[in-house]
Amino acid sequence: MNVFIGIAALMTLLVVAWLVYPLLRSKHGSGVSADRLNIDIHRDQLKALEVDLARGVISQQDFDSTRDELQLRLLDDTESYEAPQAHDGQSFLTPRRTALAIALLTPILVLGIYLQLGTPAAINPVAPDSVDQQRINQMVDSLAARLKTKPDDPKGWAMLARSYRILGRLDEAKQAFEKAGSYVHTDPDVLLDYATTLGSLAGNKLEGQSAKLIEEALKLSPENPNALMLSGVSAYQRTDYAGAIKQWEKLLSLIDPASPDVQQIQANIDDARVKGKLPADDATKLPPVPAGVAAGGMTPDMINQMVERLANRLKDNPNDYTGWARLANAYKVQGKLDEAAQAFVKTGPLLDTDANMMSQYADLLATRAKGDFKGQPTTLINKALSIDPKQPNALMMAAQAAYQAGNYAKAIGHWEIVLTVLPNGSTDIDQVKAEIAEAKGKMSGPAKP
Repeated sequence: MNVFIGIAALMTLLVVAWLVYPLLRSKHGSGVSADRLNIDIHRDQLKALEVDLARGVISQQDFDSTRDELQLRLLDDTESYEAPQAHDGQSFLTPRRTALAIALLTPILVLGIYLQLGTPAAINPVAPDSVDQQRINQMVDSLAARLKTKPDDPKGWAMLARSYRILGRLDEAKQAFEKAGSYVHTDPDVLLDYATTLGSLAGNKLEGQSAKLIEEALKLSPENPNALMLSGVSAYQRTDYAGAIKQWEKLLSLIDPASPDVQQIQANIDDARVKGKLPADDATKLPPVPAGVAAGGMTPDMINQMVERLANRLKDNPNDYTGWARLANAYKVQGKLDEAAQAFVKTGPLLDTDANMMSQYADLLATRAKGDFKGQPTTLINKALSIDPKQPNALMMAAQAAYQAGNYAKAIGHWEIVLTVLPNGSTDIDQVKAEIAEAKGKMSGPAKP
């Protein structure tokens, strides 16, 4: 605040100095009077008039009348700018007194105008929030005033509605959403804001029209995180716990595993299982392990029991990230893909630093999506390759994703790198070469008969 006052005071002093300097400087002028200037201008105009007469541009009559007009105008001008007579100090407002009055009154006038039109509270460091809130309210009110004069602006009404919702002015938000008309149904984010507004007015209940708006948003954007979350909440409030779990688990597969929201979403899923009175063994029951995976004389039942013991131990040791990784892979082998995805999420920092872990998680998500690498699987693959550009699994999946997208050149590039990292004698070499040949065939097109 002190800095602001100092700068304002300095600027005021500069303005005062600029105003009073002409009044205090020497009275001797430059010798150029207004009369002299007017005479010179008159002479130039008269010469131009004579030239026009000589060239025949104007007639003698026009010349005479215009010349008379110029002379009369010169007479008026020189009389009006007649030098003032000295008053021998008899006038009260002498230049010095005028300068003194300006020097005293200007700062007072400036301060008065600032107090009337400015925002003094803005320089108070203890009240920035109130000033910002006031400015926001002014902006919103300004938008509302503009829309009154231009009501055929659905996008503007939607913007006003969302602003009202943020400010907690829910009734006004609802009215603005209604005035936005059909535009609301073109934007999933606007639909969700409208749904939450109606839900707040209904006592935080996402039912009826709110639920319909959320489902409409999901149709426009099936992987919209906010839509999935709100759809789960709506189902939960209707006691449709299975529906809530379905939406929240899909949300888990889309968001960043390192997001702080992961734990809350997982807690919501666990709570829905409890509220749905799902038996504990139903939530953790492991499907039979194929006999082919049994090794060392272990039967499928023995492997199931081992995995179940690991799951129970991790409940008491949630920070055992390596253990969660082992459990995730075990679930994946058993075909319990949803539980495997939840276990991968709990591997914590490993998903941010371990390229192999990222590629395993990406493979799981793609498997659950029936081989589709779009969305989070691609994000994980790219992140893994940025950490380890020669990670075999990530390269293979990157090649498959590029092949699916029709980018055969990119797929071939990934597979050729894979060939450089596979050990000699690997059984995968022939398969990778076959895929490269197939991609090259796609690029060249069908053979001519």
